[in-house]
Amino acid sequence: MTSPPNSPQQSVPSVDRVLNMNSVAALTEIHGRAPVTEAVRAVIDESRAAIGTDGEAALAGLEEGALTKRIGVRLELAAAPSLKPVFNLTGTVLHTNLGRAPLPVEAIAAMTEVAGAANLEYDLGSGKRGDRDSHLEALLAELTGAEAATVVNNNAAAVLLTLNSLAMRKEVPVSRGELIEIGGAFRIPDIMSRAGAKLVEVGTTNRTHLKDYAEAVGPKTAALMKVHTSNYRVEGFTKSVSGKELAGLARQHDLPLIEDLGSGTLVDLAQFGLPHEPTAAETVAAGVDVVTFSGDKLLGGPQAGLIVGRRDLIERIKKNPMKRALRLDKVTIAALAAVLRLYRDPDRLAQRVPTLRLLARDEADIRAAAERMRGPVAAALGDGFEVSVIACQSQIGSGSQPVERLPSAAIAIQPAGKRKGAGLSRLGNAFQKLPVPVVGRIHDDALLFDLRCLEDEAGFLAQLGGLDLI
Repeated sequence: MTSPPNSPQQSVPSVDRVLNMNSVAALTEIHGRAPVTEAVRAVIDESRAAIGTDGEAALAGLEEGALTKRIGVRLELAAAPSLKPVFNLTGTVLHTNLGRAPLPVEAIAAMTEVAGAANLEYDLGSGKRGDRDSHLEALLAELTGAEAATVVNNNAAAVLLTLNSLAMRKEVPVSRGELIEIGGAFRIPDIMSRAGAKLVEVGTTNRTHLKDYAEAVGPKTAALMKVHTSNYRVEGFTKSVSGKELAGLARQHDLPLIEDLGSGTLVDLAQFGLPHEPTAAETVAAGVDVVTFSGDKLLGGPQAGLIVGRRDLIERIKKNPMKRALRLDKVTIAALAAVLRLYRDPDRLAQRVPTLRLLARDEADIRAAAERMRGPVAAALGDGFEVSVIACQSQIGSGSQPVERLPSAAIAIQPAGKRKGAGLSRLGNAFQKLPVPVVGRIHDDALLFDLRCLEDEAGFLAQLGGLDLI
């Protein structure tokens, strides 16, 4: 059905006419013809629909300048990446949903350097095929005291691959108190099942003795396993078996001992004012044959699962066909190697590894930053909000030391007036729509920005003028 003569619908230009406008042709040079054509069609369809409800305003939007602006906005939104940097002001340092560990500048530079062609699996000395693990194995052996090492894409994969390689269709005793859920409903029993290993539960939730493991060893036992409960803690009437004790039992029965450290660390965290976590080196020294841990948590590197231990066992793990499906890519290997090299200089770790720097950050330093920023934040928000500085507590996150809290300071924002709790979600959304989204948390009828993880104060403040509070 055609529009009647002289109807507003006839004022809507054709797609070809709009594409031939000089201003729209300029957009084509930037975005390409196909995306621009799609955007033009969408804008024209919107205009046709709008004429029926508000003809005068819709017709004004058909002028070349207005059309070009609408098309440009649509193109920019479509081209904008969904994955983008954010300011993590939640108070959780290793926030799983926000990418966990922030990488050191050395790691970022290393990733960029190998983005093109690189000797990922090429031995420059012999000119023959190489092993991608070679870029990491010597470093991991040096830092952990292990004979050999391999790496996969996360710690869950490290546990899966290890069990599948060493205990397929056989039994593995594990304490009931160590049957943890890692996150996202990903549980140790499920990983063992998928790995093809049969879980044998020993002991009780709060108390497990060496004799419980000993009684579980039989002809079908392939290995003993210990899991570090890094994401929860049982206190009170408890008993667990150390890695050293289990290693002795494993040797008696000629079985390998596997220990999953979960978060894992390469240094004693006590030097940063945090509770001690078992290090990979301590675990290897205790006699554990295979140790698995994460690269992107307390270690402060990229997402990775690290497997270190006895050379013969590591070789069996590396020969597993699943290893190819779980292997790291070149940029992750480059980043992890750069982070591991930083650990060779322990005296400067707190300055060079962001995760450790943020965890060790002094409360007074954080409060001073909050006091500096309170005024500019209040000015950007206007009279409709009350802005104050309060004491708060940060957490490590990603299942690491879950009961430990770090004294910190936050900027607290509340809508002024009687209904202080109203509009907080809308306010939070406004901050998340900034060029670099700001993610905080709502607590006690206030939007809190814990400043422990904020190091770019100038960048944060510079974009506050773009806040849309309407």
